[in-house]
Amino acid sequence: MDYSWQIAALGAPRTDLGSLPATMRTGAPDAIALHSGYPDPGLLPERLVRSAFARAARQEAALQRPDATGLSELRAWFAAELAATAPDGVAPPTFKDVLVVPGSQSGLVAVFRSLVPVGGVLLMESPTYWGAILAAKQAGVRAVPVPHGPEGPDVDALARAFAETGARAFYGQPTFANPTGAQWSPTVGQAVLDVVAKHGAFLVEDDWAHDFGIDDDPRPLASLDGDGRVVYLRSLTKSVSPSVRVAAVVARGPVQERVRAVAGAENLYVSGLLQAAALDVVTQPGWTAHRRALRQRLRERRDLLLASLAQHAPAVEVESVPAGGLHAWVRLPDGTDVAALARDCEAHGLLVAPGSGWFVAEPTGAYLRLGFAGPDPGAFGRAARILGERMAAAAP
Repeated sequence: MDYSWQIAALGAPRTDLGSLPATMRTGAPDAIALHSGYPDPGLLPERLVRSAFARAARQEAALQRPDATGLSELRAWFAAELAATAPDGVAPPTFKDVLVVPGSQSGLVAVFRSLVPVGGVLLMESPTYWGAILAAKQAGVRAVPVPHGPEGPDVDALARAFAETGARAFYGQPTFANPTGAQWSPTVGQAVLDVVAKHGAFLVEDDWAHDFGIDDDPRPLASLDGDGRVVYLRSLTKSVSPSVRVAAVVARGPVQERVRAVAGAENLYVSGLLQAAALDVVTQPGWTAHRRALRQRLRERRDLLLASLAQHAPAVEVESVPAGGLHAWVRLPDGTDVAALARDCEAHGLLVAPGSGWFVAEPTGAYLRLGFAGPDPGAFGRAARILGERMAAAAP
């Protein structure tokens, strides 16, 4: 068939969405998958999820259209979880401040479109979640990078970026950032809130890894916010099940109405069956026990991967041990052709994710994101050997 006529009919694309990063690629069935961004099914609360779906299927939620803002009980759960960490003197959010969305990716697009005009500036940590970079492109906004390190973004650079661009929003991941696993220190978190307030702006807080703490607990900045400056996203997709695409946007004031309008126009509502199942899982006593056990299992996997790299690929530099999350962010020797190395590793049975996809602008070095929550941690030693051997083969 000849579809060439579509080129003239479609015209130029309105946004350059680019290509999806290596995390979405599938390789040979026997390949070692260190590129994955999702936890292995064995790390999920399988029994809770299966039981929840069975019960949800017997409820009215399986047959009725839910409210556009989400099930009130699930919205109340999201609000109560955040309110539990609010200090004295800060009014906690209520269920009225919560909007349920079909996954955080959808929520990010709706939030960015609500906060930033088309062609406007959105400040973003760099490196940061590739999906947020994609969401900014989908929203038609211009992302401007702000460098960050193990304790969070460079606050002085953030202040300069606000002053120079006139931006009115900053996107960040204070809790176990993707890809680095870094957690903002309390000092940096408060400083960011102060800078945002000074410039009359919003902080978009993406709390994707709330359930994946290893060495520390999540500290949502939204719980410190009584002025409506923080727009907070909390996802259950990766911690409950990839099939349960349920997340929440917590926002106060007029911005809540704008996000609801944008999200409603795109999604209408989120499946009531998925919402009922998600609520069932997180309100079961076994959910707390699962999260407690998950912390130890993630620690064991992380430490095994880092030890394997130290033994078999000593040229790989781990700049900081991730305090949580699902990934290790590692630096390769300067001058490494990361894309070529990834292709060579794949040819030898190892899938890795080149770090370039997580930078808002040009990469500041040669990086890989290596997942320690994927399948078969027993293969970490072999994976590190393959990486070390392919790096040695590529060295001049």
